[in-house]
Amino acid sequence: MNFETLPWLTILTVIPTLGALALWALPKRSASLAPKLALGVAGLELLALVGAFIAFDVARAGTFQLVEQHAWIPQIGASYALGANGVSLLLIALSIILVPLVILAAFKEQGVGEAEGETAELAHVRLRNYLALVLVLTTFMVLIFAARDVFLFYVVFEAMLIPVYFMIGSFGNGARRRYAAIKFLLFSLVGGLVMLVAVIVLYVKSGGGETAFLVDNLAAVALDPTTEKWVFLGFFIAFAIKAPMFPVHTWLPDTTQHAPAGTSVLLVGVLDKIGTFGMLTLCLPLFPNASQWAAPVIVVLAVVSIIYGGLLAIGQRDLMRLIAYTSVSHFGFIVLGIFTFTAEGTAGSAFYMVNHGLSTGLLFLVAGFLFLRSRDGRSQIITDFGGMQRITPVLAGVFLVAGLSALSMPGLSTFISEIMVLVAAFGVNKWAAVLAATGVVLAALYVLLTYQKVFTGEKNPELVDKPDLSGREKWVVAPLIALMLLLGFVPGIALQYLDEPAAQSGSIIEGEG
Repeated sequence: MNFETLPWLTILTVIPTLGALALWALPKRSASLAPKLALGVAGLELLALVGAFIAFDVARAGTFQLVEQHAWIPQIGASYALGANGVSLLLIALSIILVPLVILAAFKEQGVGEAEGETAELAHVRLRNYLALVLVLTTFMVLIFAARDVFLFYVVFEAMLIPVYFMIGSFGNGARRRYAAIKFLLFSLVGGLVMLVAVIVLYVKSGGGETAFLVDNLAAVALDPTTEKWVFLGFFIAFAIKAPMFPVHTWLPDTTQHAPAGTSVLLVGVLDKIGTFGMLTLCLPLFPNASQWAAPVIVVLAVVSIIYGGLLAIGQRDLMRLIAYTSVSHFGFIVLGIFTFTAEGTAGSAFYMVNHGLSTGLLFLVAGFLFLRSRDGRSQIITDFGGMQRITPVLAGVFLVAGLSALSMPGLSTFISEIMVLVAAFGVNKWAAVLAATGVVLAALYVLLTYQKVFTGEKNPELVDKPDLSGREKWVVAPLIALMLLLGFVPGIALQYLDEPAAQSGSIIEGEG
C-alpha cells in the first residue's frame, strides 16, 4: 500500500480514540502524566493530518478524495463511508489544530482538574478524564466532517453529545453548569430527533438497498415537492439549532458561560460548524428545490441573527456570554453566504467557518487566561477587571488581536471571508446585504467597548500583582495569531481548497432552478 492510498481519515479517527483509552488506562498514581500523553497524541494526529494533506489533490478539491467505503449495516443500507473535499478537509484540519492548544491551555484552566477540598492526586485524575474526553471528541469531529453516509453522519451527530455533556456538566464552572449541560443536551436531542424522522423518510423514499444512505445515492432520489420541503425542514431545523441561529440559539450563551474555556473553543469553534457544514453539504445537494423555496425566510433569519447577536453582545456583563452572542452574529453571516447560492458566497461562507474557528478559539482561550488573573481566579464578569493593559500588556495585546479578528479588521483572515459574503449577498439581495453590514458596526462596538472596560482606565488594585502570559500560554495563542495573519494576507492558501466545491454547490441550485 503506497502513501496516497493509506486510509488517512480512519487513521485520523483511530489515533485520538487509542489516545483516550490510553489516558483512561493510566493508574491514579500516574495521572499527572496525562497532559504530556495527551499532547503527544495530539502531535501524532497533526502528523497524520499532514499526511492527509499530502495525499489530497488540491487540483481536484471539489471531488471527494481519501475515500473509504465498507459495509456497516447492509440490512438497512448503512455504510462506513468516508471522504473529504476541500471544505471538509479544512474543517478537519481546524479541529485537529485546535485540540493541542486546548490541551495545553487546560493545564491550568479554571474548573478543570480542581474542586474544593480536592487532593492533588484527584485533581490529576480529573484533568486526565477531561483530556480523554477531548480526544474522544476529536474522533467524532473528524468522523462528522468526513462522513459520506447519512446514517453514519446522524449517529456521530448524536454520539458527540455525550463527551460534550460531561465536559460541561462535570468539568464546567458555576453552580448552574449542570443546568447548562442539560439545556445543551435537550436542544441538541430535539434537533437530532427531528433529523432522524427526516432521515427515515428519505430512506423510505430511496427504495432501500445495501448502500441506500450514501449521500451520492440519496442525491439522485426524486422527491415530490411537498415531501422534499418537509424532509429539508427536518434537516435544516437540526442544523439551525447546532449552528446556532436565531431563534433556536438560546442554549449557547448558557453553555459557554459555564463550560471550561477549552470546551467552548471546541464547541463554538468546531462543533457549531456542523450546522452550517450540514446546510452546505447535505441540504443543498439533497434538497435543491426546497433550499430555493426556503431561502427567502432563511436569509431573513440570517440577517436577524447578525443584528440580534451583535446587539445582545453589547449588553453582556459576562465575557463568555458576550463571545457566545458574537458567534450568533457571525453564524448569521455564514448562513447568509450559503443561501446566496453563488460560488463567491459559498466559498466565503466556507472560509468564514475556518476563520471563525480560529478567531473565536483565540477569544475563548485568552478569556480563560484572563479569568485566571481575576481576584478569585475564576470571575468572568467584565466589570471585575480594569486597567489590565498596564498589568498584563501581552495578554491585553492578544485580546485586542482576537477582538479585531472578531470585527473583521483588514489584514486578519476574517476580513476576507466577511467581504466575500457581503459582496455575494449584495449581488443577490441588496437589502439583506445592507442590513447585514450593520453587523460590522455592532462588532466594532462590542469589541472596543469590552476592551476599554477590561484593559484601559484605572487599574484594579486587587489585580496589580497578577502575572502576564506565561511561556506556555504564549505557545497556546501564537499559532492562532500566526494563522489569522497568514490567511489574512495570503487567503489563497485556503481558498484554493474551497473554490471548486463552492462552484459545484452553486451549479447544483442553478441546475435545478
